[in-house]
Amino acid sequence: MIAFVRGEIENISEDHAVIDVGGIGYNVRISPGTAGRLPGIGKEVKLYTYTCVREDAFWLYGFLARDELELFKLLITVNGIGPKGGLAILSVLSADDLRFAIISGDAKAIARAPGIGAKTAGRVILDLKDKISIEDTSVQKEMNAYRDALETEGKNARSEAVEALTALGYSPAEALKAVKKAAPGEDMDVETILKLALKNMF
Repeated sequence: MIAFVRGEIENISEDHAVIDVGGIGYNVRISPGTAGRLPGIGKEVKLYTYTCVREDAFWLYGFLARDELELFKLLITVNGIGPKGGLAILSVLSADDLRFAIISGDAKAIARAPGIGAKTAGRVILDLKDKISIEDTSVQKEMNAYRDALETEGKNARSEAVEALTALGYSPAEALKAVKKAAPGEDMDVETILKLALKNMF
């Protein structure tokens, strides 16, 4: 099947793009998020694709990153999640955020996708939790950088806030992500960072 298409962007809409590859226009279904990240009409782009063949249709689904494609292929193995549902989920969650939602059991985040209810979101978590790894995500990289910084620089208000959240029962990854979202300034104390971070937990 078609692994990717590379060519000039002929047209872009919210749910598809037409890619001119050697004079042939490929109509590729994409998410609104992908549409917003395309370089623009007349520019060259490479989209990693999944080919969906049915009796009455032949569709290409395209993604700017191979990582997104691999997650899409996992999503559509879940009962009740077809290509449309997989694309909807990846339209509201980045690849990293989706992995984090699955690993942390955050069904609400997944259910924000159009057409995805709470039961379906729960099924995604149940079916994919053992198939998802956080090792290569930005969250994991930040965790590693956080540990390295502690070893070289010692504790600061940010690291103490992470430790406080961990003591409250949150995972280190959840705690670090919440503190990062709080965007603490250098002059913030632990209590202020903690209050802002806790707001990100709900």
